[in-house]
Parts: sequence; structure tokens; C-alpha cells
Amino acid sequence: MSGDHTDATIARRVRRLETLLEDKGVLSGARLDEIIDASLSGASPASGARVVARAWTDPAFKARLLADGTAAVRELGYMEGAYQRLRVVENTESVHNVIVCTLCSCYPIRLLGPSPSWYKSEAYRSRVVREPRAVLAEFGLELPAGTEITVWDSSAESRYMVLPRRPEGTEGLGEEQLARLVTRNALIGTAAV
Repeated sequence: MSGDHTDATIARRVRRLETLLEDKGVLSGARLDEIIDASLSGASPASGARVVARAWTDPAFKARLLADGTAAVRELGYMEGAYQRLRVVENTESVHNVIVCTLCSCYPIRLLGPSPSWYKSEAYRSRVVREPRAVLAEFGLELPAGTEITVWDSSAESRYMVLPRRPEGTEGLGEEQLARLVTRNALIGTAAV
């Protein structure tokens, strides 16, 4: 795209409009999220949770997901027609990943549903890059001091999703049960699961 119609330009304009609506008291961030959620009823964090549950139970799918997230999620019927590249990053015992879009609010809506208002906030977008451990602690996620935190910056072309660590003691659970454990915040990296 060219001129004033790039995704980043449009996203900045939309964010500015959202900020004005909130600042003028016309709509709260929570109410705006409700309206957007209703308009995007097919997009849900449940989709991302199902992808994670499949990866936790199917090692071959997990390998494909980490190698080419876009192709792997399309196997499950997600992101058809999307032009963005999806990269899935895996949390391990020694590495924790967190997602941000420092420019605007690029985000894999089709897999995670509408982005929460905090994800679009200037405070989150700037602070998670500079002090990720402190920001994660504010979300209630305390990581061991030795855990490396990697911050991934989404863009109009590339979106990210976190593959959280499978919780201990869930070996006997099926995909549907596992998917219910996964939160949107875990898919962004601001929660463990």
C-alpha cells in the first residue's frame, strides 16, 4: 500500500480516535473493547488456545507451527486469506517471550481476538521493551531471575503468538480441556498460561 493508507497509518489514526473517545468520556476502553469484540465475533482467543492445545499434544504439529506458523494454523482453518506472516515463539524453562507492537497495535486478531486496550496503550508499548520484567510483574507474572525475556515487535507484515509452556500435571488432558487452560494473555506473553 502507499500514501496515507498503510496499515501503520490507519492503525495510528484508529488509536488516536480511540484515545479521543476515551479522553472525552464518550466511551471507556472496556466499552470500546466490547463493541469491537461484537463486531469481530469470529475472532477469538479460543482459536489461539486450540492451536496451543494441538501443539502440546502433537509434536509433529508443534514442529510445523514453530517452523512456519502461518502454514500450520491454516492446517486448522485459521488465518485463511490473511497476508501477514505468523511467527510462533515458544516459552521454555529458560526463555519467556512477550509480544508488543511498538509502532501501533499490530496483533493476530484472527487467532487472539481483538487486542485488549492495555496492549494498545502507550505505556505498555514503550515500557515492555525497556523493562519487560517489571511490566510482567505488574501482570502478576513473576519469572525467576535467570529466565531470559525476549520481546518480539509485531508489524504490519509479521505477527507473533506465544506458545506457552504446558502446565505440569496436564498429561492426561485432551485438546479441548487443554485449550480451556490457555488465556489470551498467555498467547501475548503477559501470563504463564
